[in-house]
Amino acid sequence: MNALAATNRNFRLASRLLGLDSKLEKSLLIPFREIKVECTIPKDDGSLATFVGFRIQHDNARGPMKGGIRYHPEVEPDEVNALAQLMTWKTAVANIPYGGAKGGIGCDPADLTVSELERLTRVFTQKIHDLIGVQTDVPAPDMGTGPQTMAWILDEYSKFHGHSPAVVTGKPVELGGSLGRDAATGRGVLFATEALLKEHGMSVSGQRFIIQGFGNVGSWAAQLISEKGGKVVAVSDITGAIKNTNGLDIPSLLKHSREHRGVKGFHGGDAIDPNSILVEDCDVLVPAALGGVINRENANEIKAKFIVEAANHPTDPEADEILKKKGVVILPDIFANSGGVTVSYFEWVQNIQGFMWDEEKVNNELKTYMTKGFKDVKEMCKTHNCDLRMGAFTLAVNRVARATVLRGWEA
Repeated sequence: MNALAATNRNFRLASRLLGLDSKLEKSLLIPFREIKVECTIPKDDGSLATFVGFRIQHDNARGPMKGGIRYHPEVEPDEVNALAQLMTWKTAVANIPYGGAKGGIGCDPADLTVSELERLTRVFTQKIHDLIGVQTDVPAPDMGTGPQTMAWILDEYSKFHGHSPAVVTGKPVELGGSLGRDAATGRGVLFATEALLKEHGMSVSGQRFIIQGFGNVGSWAAQLISEKGGKVVAVSDITGAIKNTNGLDIPSLLKHSREHRGVKGFHGGDAIDPNSILVEDCDVLVPAALGGVINRENANEIKAKFIVEAANHPTDPEADEILKKKGVVILPDIFANSGGVTVSYFEWVQNIQGFMWDEEKVNNELKTYMTKGFKDVKEMCKTHNCDLRMGAFTLAVNRVARATVLRGWEA
């Protein structure tokens, strides 16, 4: 089942639990606006190249739309639709005043020079500048984009609308980016895990963790979990996987990973088959890479008691059912990885106020939001007698539906 089908399924199940009528259900699913633009740029060799840029704005009942911009050669419209919708539910679970959006350009950033990427970003911004904005739609980085991309968008947008640092988040700190943003998703994963384990009378300290994916989110999660006394026994990335049952030395692994562009060849553990990492023995499994990695093929063999979804949509609905029967507790992506968008919200707030926070304040506020978010999800689980995924979805759909009805938008 692809990401869109799974998201729609979860939405419909939540909608039924809440007893929403079919008209309201339909209006919540249909995107607010879909934008497609042609972006033609001169390449460095003087030839012209054309790319397709797009933005899907899903819902703005609770506030401006929010979501990443990705540069990737295979941009699947269905997946982007699913991710835009997921952002609507994610911001609602986190209780930050946004709706969902997603967008990007169909290109391979590796095939473009820095100056070509800059020209492409500026042309894209020129095409959509009147459809995004501080109170309309606030983009952020995603796959293939980063702080520099956001800096170009900010500069191009400001030519039309005056200096507007709050039009994008994930900016360089020198242009109004927030301290703590780099670690935010990984730190949110730690806070979410702490809340989950506390509910079961446990703490991070002494638990055995496996982290699949060692990019930004996975590496920060590993670092922060090990600082709290958690034992990270295995990690994997695109280069390979390593395991040490006594716990990996995370600071050394981070250094190795930076120097060798991956975990492969790290001497503080044994190399294992990357495909087997999900079924290795541990207490908490953290999938922090791609979607759909936990499926009916491997779900029966998973030994973890808890799964914390740091990636988007890592667990297939079929695997969900198998794991539920096994008694595995899954903390869903729309709550577990919402630390990034929450700190993006803090960045937007700081830009609007023109007053920047120190890192300690950012981290403390994030902890408050994540802890309260878990409490709210648990309340919905009790009310509707459901698992954490449905608890999170009913919480989100209920908040968006309520805002829609209060505005008088229901059909």
